[in-house]
Amino acid sequence: MLRALSRASKKLVTSDHSFATLKMSNRYSSSAPKLKGKVIVVTASTDGIGLAIAKRVANDGANVVVSSRKEKNVQEAVQKLKSEGLSAEGVVCHVAKAEDRARLLNKAVETFGGIDVLVSNAATNPAVGPVLDCEESVWDKIFEINVKAAFLLSKEVLPYLRKRGGGSIIYVSSIAGFQPFNLLGAYSVSKTALLGLTKAASQDLASENIRVNCIAPGIVKTRFSSAVSTDNISELAVPEEIGGIASFLCSDDASYITGETIVVSGGMASRL
Repeated sequence: MLRALSRASKKLVTSDHSFATLKMSNRYSSSAPKLKGKVIVVTASTDGIGLAIAKRVANDGANVVVSSRKEKNVQEAVQKLKSEGLSAEGVVCHVAKAEDRARLLNKAVETFGGIDVLVSNAATNPAVGPVLDCEESVWDKIFEINVKAAFLLSKEVLPYLRKRGGGSIIYVSSIAGFQPFNLLGAYSVSKTALLGLTKAASQDLASENIRVNCIAPGIVKTRFSSAVSTDNISELAVPEEIGGIASFLCSDDASYITGETIVVSGGMASRL
């Protein structure tokens, strides 16, 4: 049974409705930053969407752990966040490597005492072209990073979320998961797979107070999006516009949301 349904049934049998209402009121009326005390791990987070998410959740009170495949990028991102008075640490992590994933999660626990949220943002697209023109080796690489690593990280973070009594997993998919881009065929399919992973995992984990949601950005102004044609788009998103949605999903404001994909596309078509 989904946690939402479980919670609803519990409310029906609450013996003191006024007390329950007061508790909920206090929960949402606090003047403290909405993510204060939460520990959030963000993959591929030293530039673009990942860095914007890390910066926003840190601004909203979280302790954030950033990561990248390159030490130089990690150091620069951590320095930037700390220079703004934010609570941040970082570690090198190639999400396809088990030892790197373990080091990432251990860094969060050793530095901040636990993990409340995983934001799986890492993705790759080593080649462009129609889906059936994709070389097998390229297909394998795309799915290893974009899907398999997200799946494995989710499995590996679960013990830490359970120690907290609940938590949240957020996948960063793409509008291409709903409407494939012609030149990003295999990449688009991998992003569709994340929509299914969100649905399946959210049902498995709802009873444990662990929410699983997904963000599907449209075309965002980053280096990664430079290969995508934007002739029919009047204005691109900026990474900060994705950061705000991620922070919302990390927060108690989204406590009744699980198994959902929020499309942030400026009106681009977003249905299968």
